[in-house]
Amino acid sequence: MSSIKSYIIGFVLSVVLTLGAYFAVTEEWLSDTALIALIMGLASLQFIVQLFFFLHLGSESKPRWKLAAFLFMFLVLVIIVGGSLWIMANLNYNMMMTPEQMDEYMLKQSNKGF
Repeated sequence: MSSIKSYIIGFVLSVVLTLGAYFAVTEEWLSDTALIALIMGLASLQFIVQLFFFLHLGSESKPRWKLAAFLFMFLVLVIIVGGSLWIMANLNYNMMMTPEQMDEYMLKQSNKGF
């Protein structure tokens, strides 16, 4: 496939997927859960379109190096995002105090002095 043709097809598909997600949200086509599933599906398709039409993953004669670099990048991304979500959930769990508990804690801390 020629480079210009590939870019045009990728661009058109990206615009269609983006507009599909936009109108699904603004026009409230589905319920909340179904809408989230639709947007996640459209985002996944957008991701695949970006990989094949713009990054040309899989179109070269030896795609293993690009695929290995992509998989490593994806692993790092999963570790960073997953770790961040895990840390935030842990902080949320450990830092949740009622206002009364917070007042009691602050009084104990102020009684200790500097």
